[in-house]
Amino acid sequence: MKRKARILLVDDDVSLLKLLGLRLKSEGFEVSTAASGAEALEWLEQERPDMVLSDLRMDGMDGLALFDRIQRQHVGLPVVIMTAHGSITDAVTATRSGVFGFLTKPIDKEALRQTINQALSVSLPAMEDEWQQSIMTRSPTMVALLEQARRMAPLDISVMLTGPSGSGKALMAEVLHYASPRRDYPFISLNCGAMTEQLLESELFGHVKGSFEGAVSDHPGVFLTAEGGTLLLEEVGELSSSLQIKLLRALEQQQVRPLGATRSIKTDVRVLSSTNRDLVSAMEQGIFRDDLFYRLNVVNLNLPALQQRPEDIPLLARHALDRLRQRQQTQVTGFAPEALSMLATASWPGNVRQLLNVVEQAVALASAPVIGPQLLEGILAGSGEPFPTFNEARAEFERLYLHKILRMTEGNVSQAAGLAGRNRTDFYKLLNRHGIEAGTYKEKGKG
Repeated sequence: MKRKARILLVDDDVSLLKLLGLRLKSEGFEVSTAASGAEALEWLEQERPDMVLSDLRMDGMDGLALFDRIQRQHVGLPVVIMTAHGSITDAVTATRSGVFGFLTKPIDKEALRQTINQALSVSLPAMEDEWQQSIMTRSPTMVALLEQARRMAPLDISVMLTGPSGSGKALMAEVLHYASPRRDYPFISLNCGAMTEQLLESELFGHVKGSFEGAVSDHPGVFLTAEGGTLLLEEVGELSSSLQIKLLRALEQQQVRPLGATRSIKTDVRVLSSTNRDLVSAMEQGIFRDDLFYRLNVVNLNLPALQQRPEDIPLLARHALDRLRQRQQTQVTGFAPEALSMLATASWPGNVRQLLNVVEQAVALASAPVIGPQLLEGILAGSGEPFPTFNEARAEFERLYLHKILRMTEGNVSQAAGLAGRNRTDFYKLLNRHGIEAGTYKEKGKG
């Protein structure tokens, strides 16, 4: 069930505050009220509305001063300003400073409704359907991506999810599944870069008992386990050449043959894939098959890095804290405004995954109910580069290994391939994957 949008109404005229609050509630909104800017800021420390509707002229802190504080402390929260002293100067000042909208009292009912709906279309882009609620966002880039996902979800076509590590590709795949007609069937995910080739082939297509050493019973594989549902192949760019051919055949024929089996089995599964590798470059280098790429990449959804959607950082941090509070007993209730500003301006090389890790560390180390900037500064300074994933660590090992073996053989590819236990073709593919030129080591050897 779709929840009501939450509006914080701010006005120092108590009678108008009550009257407008009743009107908004009758329109179906959940309304909270504050009689001053200071009271509004205090309320915002405890709750997060979907928008703020504030009077311009108030004693103490006026509407624009309140907006300035909200803009710094609650990034991405839309603010609409009202005033009984409407003027072109006020409107220009408000809109140039980033205020979402400007309304003149007495408030026209239709203008109020239209402005609120426009503001909520920015702050609640993913609340129309429950399937989208797992992705928290206020970012226009992510809103557009979700809209594209909404259109793609019902279509039984392959979708490739690209973007940097930790940006939420697996979560987007789940969104696509639960928005599709296959939602009542399994959603299965398999990391193609986390196992040996034989084990991966068995996990993909299954095996029969006795097909290889250690195969003590039949195993269906993910294509058959996900029957009727959705299969996500994570890090699909790590597939070997032989497995690329077998996967392509399975997709084209819509059937798989388990290892050791004598017959193929029909399958009905939607295949999604994800990668943080540049597969176009991999195709040009002969590492990834063109025909498989075009089979998997019917539609591409490219997820942005977290640094490209800074308005989402406070939202995601609060959401992560709420989930931690539900799972474990903790005294932590929120973030200091300065701490949220620090999170919003950090670089986040590990993207959403790193942000969630930092929040979890902060909760574990916090000695007070509110997480302050000093604690976060220490965590962020100590985190440096995010802890690498298995694939990232393996790629770094490969790169260092290739450099070392080329130094040992002074750039002789035949000798290097022999030492590595690879044929020349496969060894060249490894060099191309990491952008390494064997010739540079020949020159070094001559010198």
